[in-house]
Order: sequence, then C-alpha cells, then structure tokens
Amino acid sequence: MNELISLQLEDSAEQMQKAVAHTETELTKIRAGKAMPSMLDGIHVDYYGSSTPLSQVSNINTPDARTLLIQPWEKSLLNTIEKAIMDANIGLTPQNDGSVIRLNVPPLTEERRRDLVRKVKDEAEKGKVAIRNIRKDANDAIKKLKNDGVSEDEIKVGETEVQKLTDKYIADVDKLAEAKEKDIMTV
Repeated sequence: MNELISLQLEDSAEQMQKAVAHTETELTKIRAGKAMPSMLDGIHVDYYGSSTPLSQVSNINTPDARTLLIQPWEKSLLNTIEKAIMDANIGLTPQNDGSVIRLNVPPLTEERRRDLVRKVKDEAEKGKVAIRNIRKDANDAIKKLKNDGVSEDEIKVGETEVQKLTDKYIADVDKLAEAKEKDIMTV
C-alpha cells in the first residue's frame, strides 16, 4: 500500500479513536442511578479567580451506592462548591453540613430510565456522526492523492481500509452505548 495512504489511515484511526473516547466520556456523565464521582466531572468552581475542576479542590467519595460525599480541601469553598453544583443542573441537591457536602442520588423511575436511554442513543449517534465525518475527510484526502501519482487501485484499497476502520469504531460506539443502556435499565 502507498505510504501516503498508510499515513492517512493512521491519522484517521487516531481521530476515530478520539471520537470513541469522547463518546465514552459523554456516556459516563449520564448517571445510571448509582453514585459515581465521574457524575461531577463537568463541574468547575471558582478557586482564587480561576475556574478549577471540582475534583482538584476536594475529595469526592461514594460511601454507599446512593451517596456522593464531597470534602473540600478548604472549608471556605463549601458554599462555592454548593453553588457550582446547583448551577450545573445535574438533578442533585447538595446538602451542606458545614464540613462536607452530601449528594443523594435518587433511584430512577421507569420514565427517567427511558429518557436516559434516549440520551445515550443521542450521544452514541453523535459519536457515529463524528466517525463518519472522519471517514468522509479521509476518503477525500485519499482521492486527492491521485494527483500525486497514486494509482486508482491503491486509492480503492485505501477507501476500503477507511471503511473497515469506520465499521470497527462504530461497532465500538455501539458496544459502549449498549453497555450503558443495560446499566441504566438494570434496577
């Protein structure tokens, strides 16, 4: 196979891998009824004038399956953290006892589970669209190599390889989504 096509394939595989990783990250933010520190990953607090991830200014533990315990390193951050959680609108109400913040994760209703499954499907679809866009860009780049003296046959082989990569990474996204759906629907 032509070296230019090989480089394009490597680049595309790397981009597709990143798309899968991003989808996985987005899926972990969707809560499945169990308390997980990753539920708070997107929350930032104002720490001495700079926006800092919650996990970098506190310890986040799960004493049981339904509770998140946030212990800030500085007591002065309690109200700031509480406000950040409220502003993040993650559906959890913080309980501040003066030294730690507790978040009770309510059990999911059937309707809420279905909503979350829909959200999972949306996120998975976004991941697949990203992968398909990478495929399109890769195929366009490979077709342009014809001007650099790459033969039609090599271009066809390159496009076939890009399709194989696309299928592989879309299957990865499907597996992630399936696992998350199963997690959500398990009572």
